Amino acid sequence: MRESGQGRGVVYAGRDRAYFDRRGLMRHANAWHLWALGVGAVISGHFSGWNGGLLQGGWGGMLVATLIIGLMYLGLTFAIAEMSPALPHTGGAYSFARTAMGPWGGFLTGLTENVEYVLAPAVIAFFIGTYMTGIFETPEAWQPAWWVGCYVLFVGLNIWGVALSFRVTLLVTLLALACLVVFWISALPHIDFMRFALDVGPGGTRLPEGNGPFLPNGVMGIFTAMPFAVWLFLAIEQLPLAAEESMDPKRDMPRGILLGFLTLSVSALAVLTLNPSVAGVGSFALSGSGEPLLDGFRAIYGDGLAKVLALVAVLGLVASFHTVVFAQGRQIFSLSRAGYFPTFLSLTHDRRRTPHLAMVFGAIVGLVVLTAIWLFAGEENRGSLIGFTLLNMAVFGAMLSYIMQSISFILLRRKLPDIERPFRNPLGVPGAVATIMIASVTLWFQVTGDPTYRAGIIGVALWFAVCVGYFALIGRHHLILSPEEEFALEHGSGGKR
Repeated sequence: MRESGQGRGVVYAGRDRAYFDRRGLMRHANAWHLWALGVGAVISGHFSGWNGGLLQGGWGGMLVATLIIGLMYLGLTFAIAEMSPALPHTGGAYSFARTAMGPWGGFLTGLTENVEYVLAPAVIAFFIGTYMTGIFETPEAWQPAWWVGCYVLFVGLNIWGVALSFRVTLLVTLLALACLVVFWISALPHIDFMRFALDVGPGGTRLPEGNGPFLPNGVMGIFTAMPFAVWLFLAIEQLPLAAEESMDPKRDMPRGILLGFLTLSVSALAVLTLNPSVAGVGSFALSGSGEPLLDGFRAIYGDGLAKVLALVAVLGLVASFHTVVFAQGRQIFSLSRAGYFPTFLSLTHDRRRTPHLAMVFGAIVGLVVLTAIWLFAGEENRGSLIGFTLLNMAVFGAMLSYIMQSISFILLRRKLPDIERPFRNPLGVPGAVATIMIASVTLWFQVTGDPTYRAGIIGVALWFAVCVGYFALIGRHHLILSPEEEFALEHGSGGKR
């Protein structure tokens, strides 16, 4: 059976029940599991990555950037909290856009999110490797071994079973948050805000005595710091990817994502205020660090406990790596099950009912990109180039995804006003518009910012070109009536079957 896509330039290929039986997921998650999935995915950004914005805008610029980005994520999470229980499919962003904008809109939105979820684990793996190299004093050249070991372990845990995956997620997320709380409490007696947090001067110079201006690089510093502020919230939006593994997505999905955003907001402001303020640290030194939280611990407790503290700090990175690998697998799985990606990637494990091939494929792509940058980067700039270039590539994909999801929200409000919405976004269309505007500004300053980071965006463009070419030539002629496609054809954009 083959069916046209009503002028959308796509063709549907029929599949029997056996096709979907081999692509089934298992329901297990409750609201607390979803909260842990959202918080755990982001929490590594509170350990490493965000600090690059301190040199761009100084502490004040980074604070304002964080508040603006927080507003963007508030609008986004409220929109997702409305859409996800109304369209409770594993496709997440792709599912929303498919219903609102048709097959091409769904594919392009899914592709932007694919970039984010494949590259974000690679960024985290790099930071884990940096920590572990320092802890065990292994040669710098062995860093790729830490990356491979990280992928093998946590992809394996995710493949083992959804119940184990969610238990590990909840455990490591709670431990990571406990680590942050210990740091906050430890830091309070040791902070000298004016002397250390404000030690960045105009042009990114260091002020030995601190007491620098609130915005050392003016208003422009706020905008250039925004891509780094994103790392304090990046991936909270992954919760809808667990919709088909949630016991009650219509009730638990809004609770999980909104409670997760609240938790991350408190943590982000605490980390941003306390970490640079610790005596002996400072915003300037922290801005180029691959392990800012560990630098804070060292300043408080001395080098004698450094390795023990580093192991504790790795918990935050592990929490995010484990949870984003989960999202990566579900995201590739959903696009593959519907035929946008090769369909063999959506096969689930016969006994475990986990999308093992999707997770392995995503891990391989992430490792290839990470290793390629490692090989071509000079040794002197290798750390900052890999960490922050990959970070910006992931952020670039995320911003495009947020714009597309917000547009989807607006269109769904207009096109499907009467579908059941268990949760209704109190910010409505204005909140979605604000998200689009802030994400667009962030994108602009990524494109026009540091030339080193622009190289990463070129890499994303090549990624898009390859995947769009595949879909245009092959994928769109072999789409499958997955749950996302069925819903879209019945209610949304794409016409009747």
